[in-house]
Amino acid sequence: MRLVLKPLFDAELPAGFEEVVRAKLRGKEVKTGEQVAVELLGEPLHFKVLLAEPSPLKVDAGTRIEFSSGDIDVVNIEFDRPVDDVIPLREGFAVVLGDEIVILSKDGQKLYSEEFKGLKGIRVTEDSVVVIHGSGIKIIRP
Repeated sequence: MRLVLKPLFDAELPAGFEEVVRAKLRGKEVKTGEQVAVELLGEPLHFKVLLAEPSPLKVDAGTRIEFSSGDIDVVNIEFDRPVDDVIPLREGFAVVLGDEIVILSKDGQKLYSEEFKGLKGIRVTEDSVVVIHGSGIKIIRP
């Protein structure tokens, strides 16, 4: 179990501060993307949860806590059937779901989807997705 927090205040955190934060958050449930506050000397210190593995995560003594100054974007996309393959594109991803091809932007927005009878595979060039199906091909330029 892992928790990556981004401090929302300007201060250098001392070595071992992870232990303090773990003790203050122990027993609480946190989710990726939310903000949490840890009270210290009567003042709340605010953090953004950049990553909670798993999310939601119930903080306990075994939770590994890390601090980061950067941002991590996490996008979860659920499909109604199993993902067979994901192929990176210059500006997104091609996802193979059985006989269906779904093209997503880097942000996870659906740009294109189509079901192909007799899908045999896909190939990707710099600017195109080539779908091999039946006795032909289809070239898609997202």
